[in-house]
Amino acid sequence: MWKCEKCGREFRKKDQPHYCGKPKTVDEYIETQDENIREKLNEMRGILKKALPDAQECISWSMPTYKKGVNLIHFAASKKHIGLYPGGEATAVFEQELKDYDFSKGTIRFPYDEKLPEELITKIAKWCERKYGR
Repeated sequence: MWKCEKCGREFRKKDQPHYCGKPKTVDEYIETQDENIREKLNEMRGILKKALPDAQECISWSMPTYKKGVNLIHFAASKKHIGLYPGGEATAVFEQELKDYDFSKGTIRFPYDEKLPEELITKIAKWCERKYGR
């Protein structure tokens, strides 16, 4: 086990990347990530803001989140990819369109070294808004 000297959290892997504390805004979340992935996170943010212009942007579960009464969709930085979290029903509905991506129930992984599929992300976000939004 490894313990972060700044926040006191314990991890299995030594020097595991993490955020000490919880971000309060999406700007703060992105700013605390590695410089080489901030552009990709801002790109994902832009796609979701455009797709969901009436949704509130916030932090939920320590991730950037878009909500309309309830959480619609989240995204987050991982070591090798951006995770998009539209929920299990969404990944089942879009299973055929996601066949070229790594995904599991409720999670879609977009590698940093590949172009984000704006049209597909928009389609999924709008589906989430219709399905869950209030």
